[in-house]
Amino acid sequence: MNIHQYYPVDIVNGPGTRCTLFVSGCVHECPGCYNKSTWRLNSGMPFTKEMEDRIINDLNDTRIRRQGLSLSGGDPLHPQNIADVLKLVQRVKTECPGKDIWMWTGYTLGELTADQREVVDLINVLIDGKFVQELKDPSLVWRGSSNQVVHHLR
Repeated sequence: MNIHQYYPVDIVNGPGTRCTLFVSGCVHECPGCYNKSTWRLNSGMPFTKEMEDRIINDLNDTRIRRQGLSLSGGDPLHPQNIADVLKLVQRVKTECPGKDIWMWTGYTLGELTADQREVVDLINVLIDGKFVQELKDPSLVWRGSSNQVVHHLR
């Protein structure tokens, strides 16, 4: 998996103060997407064990309390991202008690494969659906267009 950006302290992509990881790779290529630079799988930089460890350490850093981890992109549920995202999510659940995980994807909940579902079964909130330019609504919270749904899973 490649990543585009990591923000160890973020207050924009989910509630509270968070760690946010933008991954590379998106099959949806939604017209009007604000993050087109993340579409190509080989863009950005490799996601390393060192980066994974840094995220876990940042989430557990008591100097700046983080509510959780946000995963966006690109698409964290792109088939080529699943293995690394699953491993990261499993580590957060195991090593960062009390932290929530939010994820944005262009897939809808009903479209998910078994592999994608394995990841989603471990997260707290999924914002799903492609961005649709004609349904763009700046007044929406945590989503860009009105077709997208915020699923509070657990």
